[in-house]
Amino acid sequence: MNPNRLFAYFRQRYEGRVEIGRDGQPYQVPDPRGGYAVERLHLAVSEDGRRFVPLNGGEPVWDQWLRDPFLDRDPDGLWHLVGTTRGGRQSILHATSADLRTWVGNDVPVAEGLLDADKRPVNNCWAPEWVWDDAAGEFFVFWSSSAEREGWMKSRLYSCRTRDWKTFTSPTLLFAPPFSVIDGSLLLHGGRWWMFHKEEEFGPETGERRAIRAAVADQLEGPYEVVGEPIAPTITEGPCVAPDPTGPGWLLYYDYCMADGYGIAHSTDLTHWEVIEDYDVPEGARHGSVSLLTPQDAPLLAQLGFHGGIRN
Repeated sequence: MNPNRLFAYFRQRYEGRVEIGRDGQPYQVPDPRGGYAVERLHLAVSEDGRRFVPLNGGEPVWDQWLRDPFLDRDPDGLWHLVGTTRGGRQSILHATSADLRTWVGNDVPVAEGLLDADKRPVNNCWAPEWVWDDAAGEFFVFWSSSAEREGWMKSRLYSCRTRDWKTFTSPTLLFAPPFSVIDGSLLLHGGRWWMFHKEEEFGPETGERRAIRAAVADQLEGPYEVVGEPIAPTITEGPCVAPDPTGPGWLLYYDYCMADGYGIAHSTDLTHWEVIEDYDVPEGARHGSVSLLTPQDAPLLAQLGFHGGIRN
């Protein structure tokens, strides 16, 4: 295999599925198999974007608690990892690595002082990601936050900017559709920004609407306009979109979070998606991100137990 895609993920099987009763209160439908969680950074590689082989023998590559890892390189080639942390209500985890084995990082307060529309302090910073704004020479960082008792209730996407991951601009509202939203993921294509995200609405009032949707904007900061209906099955979350290495089009990755599975779909226009049936994702993979590999990455992968070649 000649891998050209790197998949960053954590592992978990939920103990059950969360639902909302007629009384408006959440409750759990247990999974008879029970649950487990390995909330650490895992890596896997693929040649076709559909079949992934775990690195490091399937074990974590960093012994640091995290969820929802997003991993990509800056213009200088340094890997930047962000993820959900348990270190603070208004912080995310940020770490860097030159070799995918040695990580240096800490919690950073991206949402310090952030208030929701009702002037209440937010209680969480979930599923952060970043994109490089080349024109500004800055990292554009974004995540979901809520001031409710549960992080998925009345959630919105917020953003800030940084040059050094030490000082940050004040957080601002990025995306507030007419539904609770989490798990934003950005893609620049054709001069427009695509915001893939999860609608987080379910229960007697709305029906089951926990699924991936898309929105578009002419500017990175928005405003974003929701496009059409959900583009992935329910109940799914953690979207990531990357070019299809086998030919024209794009691959959408998503997590069947409460059904212990993963999904992949293909599109040629980012709007109409066809579910792929033949794929292989590491067991228990949850909410990951996919980035590009180059032939120069072969020594890094060899240190993590992979000794195949890498193609362009």
